[in-house]
Amino acid sequence: MYCGDSRGTDIDHFEPINSSPLRTFDWMNHLLACSSCNSNSKRDQFPCDANGTPLLIDPTIDDPYDHLRLILSTGFYRGNTPKGKTTIDVLRLNRGDLQRGRELAFPRCQAMLRDYLRMQDSGNLREATKMLNALQEQPFIGVLHAMFRTAPNPGAEIVLGGAEVLEALKALNFYTG
Repeated sequence: MYCGDSRGTDIDHFEPINSSPLRTFDWMNHLLACSSCNSNSKRDQFPCDANGTPLLIDPTIDDPYDHLRLILSTGFYRGNTPKGKTTIDVLRLNRGDLQRGRELAFPRCQAMLRDYLRMQDSGNLREATKMLNALQEQPFIGVLHAMFRTAPNPGAEIVLGGAEVLEALKALNFYTG
């Protein structure tokens, strides 16, 4: 739920038991997380602002892209808000393995989108559907979501890696610009 690496092995209490014992068995307080994010980074940290508002992105209610900006070419996250900056710091979202994984996921997404478009255009719908399923089930799916979010912006064709990638996003109806 945090880093997007798809290695979820732990159940994290979003609001830690020591600070919110009444949420111990609250289903919406249980998030699937990798052990690195849960046990090594977040642990029992739960920073709040002066008003008591949590400064971590809650993936059950917050849209991460309101708080984070992914630099697609490098896999680096930047915080757009205090909540985004704190989440990056506490969960160490820019640690080397994650940044590298996102950096490598970007050209993989580009290639898969181009392949999807070619299969779709040639009428090979069965293979196009397989490619779309593979694209949606890969690690670092947040890269694909960032690409969708980038598509309507000016200059998206350059950032996303060409007209074919942008056209594939349009064909998937994720972008209607």
